[in-house]
Amino acid sequence: METIHQFSRPNRIGRLMQSEIRNMSIECDRVGGINLSQGISNLPLSSFIKDGSIKAIEEGINYYTRYDGVQELREAIALKTNTYNNIKCDPSKNIIVSAGATGAFYCACLALLNPGDEVIMFEPYYGYHINTLYAAEAIPVYVKMTPPAWTFKIADLEAVITPRTKAIMINTPSNPSGKVFTSEELDVLGDFCIRHDLFVFTDEIYEYFLYENKKHISPGSLEKFKGRTITISGYSKTFSITGWRVGYCIVPEELHDTIGYINDLVYVCSPSPFQYGVAKGIKELSTDFYLSIQDRFIKKRDLLCSVLKEVGIEPYKPDGAYYMLADVSKVPGKSSKDKAMHILNECKVASVPGMAFYHDEGGENLVRFCFAKEEDELKIACEQLLKLKF
Repeated sequence: METIHQFSRPNRIGRLMQSEIRNMSIECDRVGGINLSQGISNLPLSSFIKDGSIKAIEEGINYYTRYDGVQELREAIALKTNTYNNIKCDPSKNIIVSAGATGAFYCACLALLNPGDEVIMFEPYYGYHINTLYAAEAIPVYVKMTPPAWTFKIADLEAVITPRTKAIMINTPSNPSGKVFTSEELDVLGDFCIRHDLFVFTDEIYEYFLYENKKHISPGSLEKFKGRTITISGYSKTFSITGWRVGYCIVPEELHDTIGYINDLVYVCSPSPFQYGVAKGIKELSTDFYLSIQDRFIKKRDLLCSVLKEVGIEPYKPDGAYYMLADVSKVPGKSSKDKAMHILNECKVASVPGMAFYHDEGGENLVRFCFAKEEDELKIACEQLLKLKF
């Protein structure tokens, strides 16, 4: 008789789970609600970007690209990075285009981390960062930040250092807190990374979403971080093209080929016509486009803040990105999931339970709202939130 072997999942799979953000999106669809849970911007697409991609399709750009992306896009990223981020990079030696910022991070993790290596994560964290580490068989260790400014203590960082600590993740502006790391904080973190010889992963996907004259500082632009930093970003959020999957990382030259070869193995390439569209957008869109992002989103943020305060939910006003954590300790429910479901069922507005951003009980009185919505839709969501009773 033929033996049928029982399927056994690898250990790394056991830790992975569907994101609570996805779960709440499903729940939102179930009740026909407004989705302020998932970070999908539904803002209009620039004609430069759209026309650039259409032109590439019409010209037959339907083939594999180089493992690190098309030349036009790498040159555009290098120009933007040199000027906006103050990181000097070579299009052929320091840039890898991947399937979104998530893809760039995964490839960097596979290239730099061995199973069992530890990576320091600030809480509240972005869940995909954690699951990416699990997929690479690395181990996240946690340092809590304290609201309302989401500050951290260097003593807490020192307390989690072990011989296995390999890297730290800095997400600025941050999802979910909206924290923008200051130059003083980065200076302290730079000393910490030198002291313990750590790699630095930075996720800067929200780099243009800044409020109240906050300035985005790329850690890789600072002397203390040079040679040890993997700068990760992309255009999903800035250009409202989350489904196009065009992201990149800026890496030290000696890591370029290794990370690039893994990108080739895992993703082959980001969609080629979309790469040309993004390159066109980077080259053609003026400073006014990026300033309009700040003007538009600060109004959305302030509208949502005022409504939450009115119904008795205390928001933590973000300095960047387009998410807002809020204190829902007064909302009925034993857990943050219960509280998020209460809001959804009462108002038909979806948020994300705070438990999605902590490894323990840290987020039980928090939910996260996303305000990257068209003005009319956000106004409707706010009107519905005003019906909340507790």
